Amino acid sequence: MWKKRNLYVALLFISLFGLAIIQYQYLKIGLNLAKLQFNTNLGKVSSDVSLGLQSKNQLTFLLGSALKKDTAYFTMSVDSIQDASSFFLNDYITEKLVNNGIDSDFSYTLHTKDSAFYLQSPKQFKVKDNVESYPIELTGYLSQLLGKRLVLELHFRNLNGYFLSKLNGFTLPSILFILGICIAIVWVLRTFYWQRRVITTTNEFINNLTHELKTPVFSIGLATKILDETALSNQIPILGMIRQQVKRLSVHIDKVLELGSLESERNVLKFEKVDFRPYLLNLCKEFATLVTIEKATFTYNIQEGEFILRTEVFHLENTINNILDNAKKYADNPVIQLNAFKKDNWLVIEIGDNGQGISLNDQKKIFLKYYRVTGKERTMVKGYGLGLSYVKNIVGKHKGKVEVKSEVGKGTQISLLIPLCNE
Repeated sequence: MWKKRNLYVALLFISLFGLAIIQYQYLKIGLNLAKLQFNTNLGKVSSDVSLGLQSKNQLTFLLGSALKKDTAYFTMSVDSIQDASSFFLNDYITEKLVNNGIDSDFSYTLHTKDSAFYLQSPKQFKVKDNVESYPIELTGYLSQLLGKRLVLELHFRNLNGYFLSKLNGFTLPSILFILGICIAIVWVLRTFYWQRRVITTTNEFINNLTHELKTPVFSIGLATKILDETALSNQIPILGMIRQQVKRLSVHIDKVLELGSLESERNVLKFEKVDFRPYLLNLCKEFATLVTIEKATFTYNIQEGEFILRTEVFHLENTINNILDNAKKYADNPVIQLNAFKKDNWLVIEIGDNGQGISLNDQKKIFLKYYRVTGKERTMVKGYGLGLSYVKNIVGKHKGKVEVKSEVGKGTQISLLIPLCNE
């Protein structure tokens, strides 16, 4: 059991690790696509800027004057002309970048190949800023004016961060969802192991307590046998009542112990290949005698032939007795019918009654440990909610199935399907 659970936990963490790797690969693909889109858009920007600076206009005339430090047409200093040129060119490049879908921080330098003429943007990046450069060769008016090849070099800072910001609509939700899944899984595992510890501690306490109860129960039973030898006639009924209640208490203690052993995965079932029909027939005869005393009606119909099962007879008999006992307890004038027959590769044991019935919502819960169906009439019947949990567990150990058909006010039919042994 623990090995299987650890395997599931390992599979869960491997799946999460695989999901993280896949998300990382998708992120790389997204970054590559963003970079490709950026380069495509930057190519359009290069064409637009090169075309805009190719002919003589107000901007190119101002840039030419700044590069040649020519103040003949201006009433300001060279430095002022260069500053004005830098800002106008910066605004012009910004417009072209935005029009083509690029809003990243940038700077630029405008220079000739031999750097004889030089102009730079108002904002410059530091060397450590992880800058990438994209040169644009300018032709036309400015190159002719200077008589040299002119290059406008655009600089972009931390492009990977820029690309990631463009992918935030995908990466951030993915990271948040993975983080949410991890938190939920940790919470579920923590809750599971905490509950497991509580259940284990509870089972140990119940098992220890029931073992301790067996000693006084045995002592009371022994005492009633001794008293029976010298009891007066008016005391015999009282002793009979004590013996009956001691027997009931002993049965309940054994049931709790058996259920605790099953839940702790101890190997308490020893399966054997047997013909179960004689055991079932004997069980029905004993129950028929019992219900006659309690003024109930019980009929049974058991198909002829062998019922070869690989079973633990004692526990399977207890399972059937549990269902018969419930059918008897939860009806004013019980009418109980048991049918047993072979169908395909199953032994089917149907037990029907005319009791109070079980609602559809309660049918989903009746096999839970300690669960009891509520209702005024039901609370008058003493019980611990262990019987049907025991039934479900034992039938499950036999690799069988339990089916319930019930309607409130009309009764209940519980069917046990146990696989036949064909070997």
